Amino acid sequence: MAYMIPEVIRTSATTGERLLFRTLKDHLPSDYVVYYEPEIQGRRPDFVIIGPDLGLVVLEVKDYTKSTLYQINQDEWLLHTSSGRMETVKNPYKQARDNARHVVDQLKKDHNLIQLEGNYSGRLKFAYGFGTVFTRMKQEDFIKYDLYSVISPQFVLCRDEIDQDEDIFSAEILIEKIQGMFTIWSHRKYVLSEDDIQAIRYHLFPEVRISAEFRQQTNYQDQLLLSLHNIKTMDLHQENMAKQLGDRHRLIRGVAGSGKTLVLASRAKILAKQHPEWKILVLCYGIPLSRSLQQMINRMMDEPEDLFDWVNLAEENQTISQHHNVEVYNFHEWLRKVLNVRDIDVPVLIEKLERKEAILPSYEAILIDEGQDFDPEWLRLLNHMLNPNTQNLLLVEDRAQSIFKRKSSLLQNTGLDFRGRSRILSINYRNTAQIVQFAWDFYQHHSVLQNKVQEGSLDGIEIIPPQSTRRKGPEPLIKRCNSFCEEIQSVIKHIIDLHTIKNIPYSEMVILYRVKNNYQTSYIDIIRKQVEEAGLPYKWITENSETKREFDKASEKIKISTIDSAKGLDFRAVFIVNAENMPFSLEEVEEREVSLFYIAITRALEWLHISYSGNSKFTAYLDGVQQLSIANKSTSTKMG
Repeated sequence: MAYMIPEVIRTSATTGERLLFRTLKDHLPSDYVVYYEPEIQGRRPDFVIIGPDLGLVVLEVKDYTKSTLYQINQDEWLLHTSSGRMETVKNPYKQARDNARHVVDQLKKDHNLIQLEGNYSGRLKFAYGFGTVFTRMKQEDFIKYDLYSVISPQFVLCRDEIDQDEDIFSAEILIEKIQGMFTIWSHRKYVLSEDDIQAIRYHLFPEVRISAEFRQQTNYQDQLLLSLHNIKTMDLHQENMAKQLGDRHRLIRGVAGSGKTLVLASRAKILAKQHPEWKILVLCYGIPLSRSLQQMINRMMDEPEDLFDWVNLAEENQTISQHHNVEVYNFHEWLRKVLNVRDIDVPVLIEKLERKEAILPSYEAILIDEGQDFDPEWLRLLNHMLNPNTQNLLLVEDRAQSIFKRKSSLLQNTGLDFRGRSRILSINYRNTAQIVQFAWDFYQHHSVLQNKVQEGSLDGIEIIPPQSTRRKGPEPLIKRCNSFCEEIQSVIKHIIDLHTIKNIPYSEMVILYRVKNNYQTSYIDIIRKQVEEAGLPYKWITENSETKREFDKASEKIKISTIDSAKGLDFRAVFIVNAENMPFSLEEVEEREVSLFYIAITRALEWLHISYSGNSKFTAYLDGVQQLSIANKSTSTKMG
């Protein structure tokens, strides 16, 4: 079964398109990707098929009948339309060929996708082809009316070749014909790698690019093209979700690191491009995350549709900057700046709205990140401000990362109905398998919500267990020290080693703390003093509200932050210090501390360093993990 994008064809598609969609989905190999009506640099071919052993094939679909065709030749066809008028169109074969050439022209700009030497230098290193599909005409019709004289049988699929209900239909013949729709053959059959398929998707479909991770390159074209070898895209499930959310209220529940924020930002871009007249609101809870979201969406909106336009812009020393219709705030900032109220005023404001005594701005689309931290009354307010004609609201959340105790269910007292419109992202792409397992083991051991962990069912699900990717990395480092000063010395040594030996930028490292001081010690002063004495650049992003608003992950400085403010962010190396302050003694709800520690752990992309010099419930667990690890290593050594 092929992977279809979108997963379900639109209701306005023709009967023939729906038939072909279902047949391709049911009978093409599972490692094939089929796009229906993708927009590629101003063109919209009917179907694009990508497969490892296939290469790339573009299909043009026509619902013509025998009575439709009045006069045909190699170049143009004269049609008799249902309205009784005559219409001249391009030969569908040439239409498919031109669309395929358009696609190939986009891909040839990437040196990694073309042959650089030999007789075929400058050509794509994989096969590409094109064909036509006539959903209302059979092979006997093509023979009877001599249609194969204007389109070779090699490039035609007829009704009886795609309709599974036809007696002569054969899935093997269908695949064989699609694999034969090529005008240029290579002596050596090239099989597309995962990187090749990712590169094709990256160049043809700009919305799948993870723009937040793209860095503008040098002025030299070859260096720019070379840099695209390590491109990153959304996975197919994320792409489908961003494209196919539709209107009405939508809920996405996902594990930490599953790309929830990426899907939300991509969805905002898609809506902004499709509806430039809309007012679109993006909200989250934390200030640093709102700044990160703003930067991500700005980069997505500013990114050229043709990625290689960056070459010309760089040569002309220009930058892209365009205004767009997406507003991004953290919730309290939005209340203050847009509504001129505080959160304690929300209940009264809702009452006025329900009595029609207040007029507030209206939004055609509202997208909410980290929705598990939104109070039900906040959601009720936002529902009142959603344009009733669009009803386009997206809420993404992970209940395992909830830092506030929600007193009611998501649906209760919010006015938002997500029944039948919920989706799950369960694969963690952010963290290594070692970090995913470490985080989930901790959460399962401490959370009182263990009985709410469910798999497979969307109805009433609370906590989603993560599935890790195959990406491996170092085991998390747990370090018990004699003092907090010793902790920071260990952290600084680790930072210097990562920077000098592994070439990890300072911008990709963060030091996380739970509390900044107590009656005896100022932890933050010790951190800053020792980092400064080591000559390392840093930014204390949670010093005050101003430094939170100034957050810029790309700045080449080590970040220092509370765990709360790191929600939604990620770094290649994360250092959690003073872990004995968790669970925090003044926090009445221990479940919040469990979620906070889980959040802190899952900020780490590759390296996780946890240190402490005191004792708590969590450090007792960490001691046990470390002792088990030492015992396992000792056993392995003896066996070896």
